[in-house]
Amino acid sequence: MTDSAKLTPNEAHPTLVLEQVQSFYGNIQALKGISLKVYPGEIVTLIGSNGAGKTTTLKTISGIVRPRFGQIFLNDVRIDQNSPEQIVKLGISHSPEGRKIFPRMTVLENLEMGAYLRNDKPEIQSDLERVYQLFPRLRERIRQKAGTMSGGEQQMLAIGRALMARPTVLLLDEPSMGLSPVLVEQIFDIIVDINNNKKGTTILLVEQNALAALQIAHRAYVLQTGSIVLEGSGSALLEDESVRRTYLGESVGVE
Repeated sequence: MTDSAKLTPNEAHPTLVLEQVQSFYGNIQALKGISLKVYPGEIVTLIGSNGAGKTTTLKTISGIVRPRFGQIFLNDVRIDQNSPEQIVKLGISHSPEGRKIFPRMTVLENLEMGAYLRNDKPEIQSDLERVYQLFPRLRERIRQKAGTMSGGEQQMLAIGRALMARPTVLLLDEPSMGLSPVLVEQIFDIIVDINNNKKGTTILLVEQNALAALQIAHRAYVLQTGSIVLEGSGSALLEDESVRRTYLGESVGVE
């Protein structure tokens, strides 16, 4: 049997598809016809300046923002008219910007909330063990109130909680925000582990740290004021002069 995660995008069938998606906040248009694809086993990243529409894209996929025009498909099933709860059931889990953990709940209770739509208790326990293997710190703090944890630990918890839904596609919004360089490196190593695991998870990543994101991404899209202006492999965009100048802070072509 062919492993679809090993296929190139031209050979595989996309897991997630956005077609000409337009989203608004009131009368303000945030997404202006976004079209993108995410293939099985990929890490795809969205980069762009603040306000480019990266977070809105993830919110629209997960149903928090309802698109006014366009369509979204998960494994050929249209999902853009579904509720956030239904979208989670179908296989999309969202680790949001700012973590949004439940501060008065324990680490274990937060993780259990990630599985609240599931009824396969033996498998839930298995997934808890997987999360603890990825994030040993969470096992050590299993009874600790989440609000008393450090920023890095809370980020680990937010990702772990999203994984407890056993998603087909994991949406990660700014996982490195506010973390020290050492913790940023650790978080990105874990993202790669999640993607490479034998239960490898397809990931759509929004990240302000464009260098770190492009280094681990199979493919990437560059957003600018609600539109995709550039796409390509992570390695190709790392070499693109406009990306290096605008998003990596490099002075390209200046002696």
